Amino acid sequence: MRSLIGAVLLGAAMLQALTAGASAQAYPTKPVSLLIAFPPGGPSDVLSRVVGKKLEQILGQPFIMDNRPGAGGNIAAEAAANAAADGHTILMGNNSILATNAALYKKVNFDPEKDFAPISLIGSQANILVVNPNMPVQSLAELIALLRANPGKFNYASSGHGTAAHLAAELFKAEAKVEITHVPYKGGAPALQDVIAGHVHMIFATAASVVPHIRSGKVRALAVTPIKRTAVFPELATMDELGLKGFDATTWHGLVAPAKTSREIVVRLHRATVEALQDAQVRKSLTDLGVDIVGNSPEEFAAYIKAEIPKWTAIVKASGAKLD
Repeated sequence: MRSLIGAVLLGAAMLQALTAGASAQAYPTKPVSLLIAFPPGGPSDVLSRVVGKKLEQILGQPFIMDNRPGAGGNIAAEAAANAAADGHTILMGNNSILATNAALYKKVNFDPEKDFAPISLIGSQANILVVNPNMPVQSLAELIALLRANPGKFNYASSGHGTAAHLAAELFKAEAKVEITHVPYKGGAPALQDVIAGHVHMIFATAASVVPHIRSGKVRALAVTPIKRTAVFPELATMDELGLKGFDATTWHGLVAPAKTSREIVVRLHRATVEALQDAQVRKSLTDLGVDIVGNSPEEFAAYIKAEIPKWTAIVKASGAKLD
């Protein structure tokens, strides 16, 4: 009797494995919705369209760009978390959705670790610490010395409470042990313009937005925020190289699927994503956006998310930032 039950269970397991394999081979069987958590025309949207167009060619089904902005990305994330786990709805996640929002917002209706199956980290966009040229500093060390000697007398701009620019500066405050005042703006462009005009002393700005102003001398660059130097501005040293060991504050983007998506479909999406990121035109388009391309494995991306959450939760709590 036991052997009969064992044979039945083994047969069921084999049938399930064959069915899953066949499903993965057939995938995708219809258009794939790529949920984008931000409005059309922004960095996340443009990046999604570049990658989505190539995935469409590789996988042989249309990729529909579905913009669902609002609540710092939480609206799109919740929709993705609750979507059918068949690989036909995926999300372009980022550091806000997958690492900081749970600490920032009073209520988030998804768990960034439990409700998603990571596919691949697409890449990161470096932030660059820049100061107004009239600031009497030529290096990161000189800036830190000036700030320590004058606690609270200098300020920094950001694109708003809880944004990457705000949290990068808060991480800098914690790591460098300095006191600087936050001046939030409604967007990165007006914040950067006021640094250029000298109304605010410094900002952590995205590489793509600030490199032209560095080249023209409108701002002075002191360091980049990733662990590794950025391809957009390779001559500029990292915060880590300049003494703030382990400093890493980037805007990153990566594909995730609903948590119960089969391993086979996740692997197929991962392989297609890596192939897309190896395409010369895709690489050029992303590099032009200031993206340092990654394309890591689902396991590596999951580990990265897991490491980012406590780091940014601590910074959010220290900053006192809170959003409804």
